[in-house]
Amino acid sequence: MPLYIILVLVILFILADLVVRNLVKYYREKRARKERSAILDESLNYDFSSEAKTLKRVEVEKPKSKILCVDDEEIILDSFRKILVLDGYSIDTVQSGKEALGLIQKHHYDFVFTDLKMPEMTGEEVCKAVKHIRPDIDVIIITGYATVESAVECMKYGAMDYIQKPFTEDELLEYVKGFVVKRKHRIQSSLKPSVHITTVGEESDSEGYDFAIPGGVFISKGHTWAALEQEGNVKIGLDDFARKIIGSIDSIELPNPGMKVHIGQMLFNVRKGQRKIPFTSPISGKVVKVNNKLNNDLDVLDISPYHDNWCCIIEADNLDTELKELKIGKTAVALYNSDLDHFLITVKKMLNLQPGEKLNYIGVFEKLDDANVQNLIRDFFVR
Repeated sequence: MPLYIILVLVILFILADLVVRNLVKYYREKRARKERSAILDESLNYDFSSEAKTLKRVEVEKPKSKILCVDDEEIILDSFRKILVLDGYSIDTVQSGKEALGLIQKHHYDFVFTDLKMPEMTGEEVCKAVKHIRPDIDVIIITGYATVESAVECMKYGAMDYIQKPFTEDELLEYVKGFVVKRKHRIQSSLKPSVHITTVGEESDSEGYDFAIPGGVFISKGHTWAALEQEGNVKIGLDDFARKIIGSIDSIELPNPGMKVHIGQMLFNVRKGQRKIPFTSPISGKVVKVNNKLNNDLDVLDISPYHDNWCCIIEADNLDTELKELKIGKTAVALYNSDLDHFLITVKKMLNLQPGEKLNYIGVFEKLDDANVQNLIRDFFVR
C-alpha cells in the first residue's frame, strides 16, 4: 500500500477518534445539564422556611462549589440559580443578610455572593460579618455601575472580588470559574505542602502543590532520586522537591557516558536562564547511559520527574554501603518535611514576607536574586 494512503488512513483514524471523543463529551454534558435542570425544578418545590424564610436551595451531585447568594431582588437570585446550577454548582439563595448569616453558621459554603445595596443589612455589613464568623468563606460583592467604588472598598474588609450587574450568562460563568481557581490557589498557598508516597502515574493526578515520592524510589539529601534496575544499575533523576522550587527548566546538562563519578560529586546541571544549578550523584560508579530524549521534551517533568524521566543510569561500584545514605519510604518523607520547614522559613526571610503572608513556593527561584539562589543551592542541593 502506498505511503500516502497509509498517511491518509492514519489522519482519518485520528479525526474519527477525535470526533467520537467530542461527541461522547457533548452527550455527557447534555445529560448532566438535563439532570441538573430536573433537580432545579424539583428542589424549588421544597420548603426550607425552617432555616430561612426566603431560602431556596438547589443541590447537585459533586458540585464544583457550594454558593450562598443574598440579594433583595428575586430576579437576580433566579439568574444565579438557573445559570450556575446547570453548570454544576450547588446554590442556596436568600433575600436578606440576616438570613445569610444564620445559614453560614449551619452550613459549609465556598462562596457568599452578596448584593451591595440592600435594606436592613448592606452588602458591606454582610461581608464584614461573614469574614468575622467564617473567614474560610470567600465573599463576592454584587454591584451596579454606580457603586463599583464601594464594592472595591469592601475588598479592604476581606471580599475576594466583585461582579458588576447586569451580566450575561457567559460573563457570570466566566467570573465564577475564575473565583474557583483563585480560591483553590489561596487555600493551597495557605497550607503547608504535604508529602506522600505514590504509585506509578499517580503524580500526574496531583494539583501540583504537594510533593510526591514514588514507592520504592530512594531520595538523596541533594534531592536526586535513585531507582534500582534488575541488573543492578541505578536510574538517577531530579526529584519533585527540586523540580517544583526551581520551576520551569530550560535545559539539563547531562554527564558523558563512561564518566566515573563518586558519591557527592557533581553529576548533572539544570539550566534556568543564565543560572546553572548543580546536582550531585547519590552513588559512586560509571555512567552507562544518558536520557537525551529528556531535553527534547522538558515539559514531561511538570507531569512527573520520576520513572521514564530519568537523567542518567549508573553502574554502581559500592551500592550495598552507599544505599544506607539514601532515604526511602517514611524516611524520605521525613527528609522532605524537614527540608520544607527549613526552606519555607528561609525563603520567607529572603522575600521579606510579612507575618501571616503566604508563600507560593512553586518556581520560587524565579523570584530570588543570584545570591539567594546560590544560598538555596548550598543548603539543599550541594551539601
